[in-house]
Amino acid sequence: MGLALAAALALAGCSGAPAAAPETTSDTTSSSAGWPRTFENADGSTTEIPAQPQRVFSTAVSVTGTLLALDAPVVASGSQVGGVWFDQWADIAEERGVVNAWSVGEFDLEKVMAESPDLIVVATSGRDALTDQVADLQSVAPTIVVDYGKQTWQDLATELGEATGLEQNAEKIIASFDDLVTTTASEITVPDGTANIISFNGPGQDNPIARRGGPHADLLESLGFRVEDPDPAWHTQAQQRSDFVWATYDNLLQLTSQTTFILSVDDAGARTFADDPVLANVPSVAAGQVYGLGRNSFRLDPYSATEIVEHVKKLFS
Repeated sequence: MGLALAAALALAGCSGAPAAAPETTSDTTSSSAGWPRTFENADGSTTEIPAQPQRVFSTAVSVTGTLLALDAPVVASGSQVGGVWFDQWADIAEERGVVNAWSVGEFDLEKVMAESPDLIVVATSGRDALTDQVADLQSVAPTIVVDYGKQTWQDLATELGEATGLEQNAEKIIASFDDLVTTTASEITVPDGTANIISFNGPGQDNPIARRGGPHADLLESLGFRVEDPDPAWHTQAQQRSDFVWATYDNLLQLTSQTTFILSVDDAGARTFADDPVLANVPSVAAGQVYGLGRNSFRLDPYSATEIVEHVKKLFS
């Protein structure tokens, strides 16, 4: 299963098409042991899951991709802005008949009840967080709370694997991805100096910069890059985050890296940053080393992370 997943995701990353469905096969016999289970939630509470879930409702679109990669029985999910899935796994959700319950920022308890879930997943961070609705959701089915903003997709996959009885699937997917990263790191030549990762929105807006220790920085560092850590004092939001610093446009002029990766765009889309006349003296712009990290790179899951690795391999091998 794991090698099939890595191969499928790698092919998708090279072709630009959404990743094919993971060929996971859950060992329901072995995973049926150890129920009920107690899940430790991100908010400090615990949830008892009485039996292996057969109908999972994901209220957070940012978590759904990892659930799908685990081959979890997802019956419904919240979607992103505009009421659509993330491109990297949209085809898989359609093939599996996942119901699109609502767009991010919305909530409808009756839709949850209509799907008769036996496990509900809620996120504590991001625009798809529904922490205020946990009590209502708990009246429908066991509800677990995760914080994808403070962990890698691998950590999230491990947690979700434990909650769904799909630990073996999680282990295989992670091992296959680790093999891909190790192979890619040995095949690329990393540019000199440090690199930074920016979600570029331009003047008059915040421009999030990935922090060391966050999932995007961890991924690039696993490939051999040294990531520049932005100054936490630049952060403009009330809530501190471990993954990004929300920086003003002017703070971008203080970056020192020779290489810049722009989130949520391809290499052509990264030209918006590279061609900005105000940023002409930023070291990475002056060096001509500004790259897109991929259209699906902002929210990391097994599919988008694999696309990133394949793109980096194409750029630097």
